[in-house]
Amino acid sequence: MKKILTGLQPTGIITLGNYIGAIKQMIKYQDIYDSYLFIADLHSITIPQDPQELASNIKSLLALYLACGIDPKKNKIFIQSENEYHANISWLLECNTYYGELSRMTQFKDKSQKNANFTSGLLTYPVLMAADILTYDVDYVAVGLDQKQHVELARDIAIRFNKKFGDTFKIPEPLMTEEGTKIMDLVEPTKKMSKSSENQKGVIRLLDDPNTIRKKIMGATTDSDMEIKFDVVNKPGISNLINIYASLTNKKINEVEELFIGKNYGELKKNVADIVIEELSTIQKKYYDIINSDELNKILDNGIEFTRKIAKNKFELMKNKMGLHR
Repeated sequence: MKKILTGLQPTGIITLGNYIGAIKQMIKYQDIYDSYLFIADLHSITIPQDPQELASNIKSLLALYLACGIDPKKNKIFIQSENEYHANISWLLECNTYYGELSRMTQFKDKSQKNANFTSGLLTYPVLMAADILTYDVDYVAVGLDQKQHVELARDIAIRFNKKFGDTFKIPEPLMTEEGTKIMDLVEPTKKMSKSSENQKGVIRLLDDPNTIRKKIMGATTDSDMEIKFDVVNKPGISNLINIYASLTNKKINEVEELFIGKNYGELKKNVADIVIEELSTIQKKYYDIINSDELNKILDNGIEFTRKIAKNKFELMKNKMGLHR
């Protein structure tokens, strides 16, 4: 069985867009691949974080993923910072990575331009990401389009290391999110729904209460045409609502269009709200059961015990190949 790795940053609360666009696919992947899933908490501190909030988010994020359907029996689940070998391997890889490669990373250029007083971690964290990936000799890395460049860098670093020191790493491939599952902002439907959005009226979070969910969906931006038709260019708001409905009911786009022939936008919004509330209420019940139990600690203890052994072996192999031994 081929291996897949997914890293999750513990910042903010997961949105409906994350659930439909990524988590539902992860649930499919766990039945197809040998899956490694980790909380990428070391990546989150490239920008300042409130320590108490970060600690709370780590636990909450994992509980939400489990509530959504991630099966701990089908995934090796662990917290990145609990595995000290990730950072150790990252340093060995940093010494085989060029400054020019890192400075050309799109996310680094964007974020460093917004804040001139950035940390060196913002520059070097793609190497830590490479360490996360290469440590476990995975075949695939589940990423969105914005992270594809980082997987390509990990491939370049691995190829370079293998050429210099002999066969050490498997060369991974990015596994991209399927088309047609991107959920857009309810207020600005030409933008992707993001947990970091400044206007929270357009973002549905998985822990939003039913009244908040309904209010946000009923206030979603539409158009004056009044025809319920999927047309991303001319009707982005309506297309987004159709996409949400289709994704949560496992219907095709044309089936949803047929379902709402002759109905108005208010009826569409009401039906979408009903479906979303039903789906998220089930998730929330499971979430509160998990977050208040000892299950999380048991899962994380098992995960770190398993993955630390693998990472230690890879670190020792790299050290010996580089001459870091007596």
